[in-house]
Amino acid sequence: MEKPTKIYVFGLIFTILLGYGCSPKWTEKDNGIFKQVLNESGQTLGYSPTSGVQILTVDRLAFKDLNKNGKLDAYEDWRLPVDERARDLASKLSVEQIAGLMLYSGHQAIPSAAGGRFGGTYNGKPFPESGATASDLSDQQKKFLTNDNLRHVLITSVESPSVAAQWNNNAQALVEGIGLGIPENNSSDPRHGSDSYAEFNAGAGGKISMWPGTLGIAATFDPQLMKQFGEIAAAEYRALGITTALSPQIDLATEPRWSRFDGTMGEDPNLTTDMARAYVDGFQTSTGAAEIAGGWGFKSVNAMVKHWPGGGPEEGGRDGHFGYGAYAVYPGNNLKDHTKPFTEGAFKLEGATKMAAAVMPYYTISFNQDTANNENVGNSYNKYLITDLLRGKYGYDGVVCTDWMITKDVMAIDQFQGKCWGVEKLTEVERHYKAIEAGVDQFGGNNEMSPVIEAYKMGVAKHDSAFMRKRFEQSAIRLHRNVFRVGLFENPYLDVNETLATVGKPEFMKAGFDAQLRSVVMLKNQQKTLPLKKQLKVYIPKKFVPGGLNWFGAETPESWKDAINPEVAKKYFTVVEKPEDADFALVCVDSPKGGVGYSQEDVKKEGNGYVPISLQYSPYKADEALETSIAGGSPLESFTNRTYIGKTTVASNANDIG
Repeated sequence: MEKPTKIYVFGLIFTILLGYGCSPKWTEKDNGIFKQVLNESGQTLGYSPTSGVQILTVDRLAFKDLNKNGKLDAYEDWRLPVDERARDLASKLSVEQIAGLMLYSGHQAIPSAAGGRFGGTYNGKPFPESGATASDLSDQQKKFLTNDNLRHVLITSVESPSVAAQWNNNAQALVEGIGLGIPENNSSDPRHGSDSYAEFNAGAGGKISMWPGTLGIAATFDPQLMKQFGEIAAAEYRALGITTALSPQIDLATEPRWSRFDGTMGEDPNLTTDMARAYVDGFQTSTGAAEIAGGWGFKSVNAMVKHWPGGGPEEGGRDGHFGYGAYAVYPGNNLKDHTKPFTEGAFKLEGATKMAAAVMPYYTISFNQDTANNENVGNSYNKYLITDLLRGKYGYDGVVCTDWMITKDVMAIDQFQGKCWGVEKLTEVERHYKAIEAGVDQFGGNNEMSPVIEAYKMGVAKHDSAFMRKRFEQSAIRLHRNVFRVGLFENPYLDVNETLATVGKPEFMKAGFDAQLRSVVMLKNQQKTLPLKKQLKVYIPKKFVPGGLNWFGAETPESWKDAINPEVAKKYFTVVEKPEDADFALVCVDSPKGGVGYSQEDVKKEGNGYVPISLQYSPYKADEALETSIAGGSPLESFTNRTYIGKTTVASNANDIG
């Protein structure tokens, strides 16, 4: 046999090297509901086989052809900077698609309830009668994702972590196959609160870890603990498919009568500033292999800090969800104190993400704080507070999203309806346009794009189409920036097994429990009563829950309930039924529940409806209240003076102190 010639050998080697050099640098595996693409030196991708999306190979690397045009567009190229991708995508969107992007859904339970304010249907039937699975999308969800181009969803209760993950995968597969393949950005209000009926590890491997509220963590005076909470909470959020936290609430708690006091980080501007910075750093920062760029990545959760410019100083302690609480007042001219947690904390992070991703103004009218236009309108409608102050003076270029339902109508001062304070006489479309003019990017609690489209047309009539197109693209860039940063365009899908291994895992539960212990503030320990010995006999009186109206106006009956889960108590003590048989009593006393500051009974007596909110259990008479309220006025009222001087109130839970 003849030996190969040198030319033949060289040709063989060249062919092998050429073939090796041109082979793709990615592999694919099937994860069931989605396919995972692993780039050798790049991002891991995920796509649904039902969405119609194909993989493009460019420079031997894999990219998702989200718009199905057979070529790699800038927004699909994960190698490019986020802003370049966001600008490219914004330029490709229709006005209708941007309008949908500017929506943030109403509250979505998984599965949807059979009725009520946040109910939904499945093939026209309530969930229990529909035959649907808990992870299916409701009729309403399919509609706003497809017809209204909505891509930001607020998730409330979920049946289980696995159901949440499966629902996320179903929703992402649906939107991946529509239009330009823009993924969903799911969000949540705080969901790590402790349950008095469960021990710290009762949910290990299933339920989410249980922590003190932010006020409790602030009581430790340890920003590093707050950061640890943010890191753990972010890991659990991402495992549930949640990429935006509608938190932290960094309002200064300067009004102790305010019903949302317990969601704050306290009344101290400096402490709140440090805690806000730590919270946002914990939620937003990805490190190591999870980092994409600039501290952002697959472990990051966008933080939406609230409520600009500080929702704490509610007049009389009344809350801005209702017309009777429409005003925030600053009798000490201390607006700068209230903005400090934003400007010096959430906007000046120690981590690489530098600044909180989004800001939510509160419902309230910051009374007489507009020094440019002298407007007393809700914060999201106030151009001075949003454009001049937030964006101008403080240089904030993140997303500004309104609080929920500010553009809807309201018919009564004490009803849970729309929250259009100061602009009640405008139409819903006019309210949308005014908020856009003020500098808002997104509307919370609005599932329908039609009012945003009509607002766009109003802007075209006032300016021109080029002006409004530029303004809409500006919001689209801000909104998409947050979706690109957390890797959703590359892989929005979840491995259910990883979800189950992450959410509520034992070390997360223990960290939450340890934080609970640290958050407890002991006021007195006379005669060194504490700590108690185990297996002493304990008497635990039941708690009386007075009847009345709940937050949404529904009547609730009075009842008695266990203050502490008896089964948990039995693990530590011998529970007895009579106090005389006990070595000690364990008594749970809530803060005084002084009402909401408004009473229909007072209206029936020809009063103005305004009553004091008590901070004590015994009857309180407001002898020293202002004769003329600081703020006031509403189209729903025939007067402006909201004083409650001389009126008496009693805490509804006075039984606690007895």
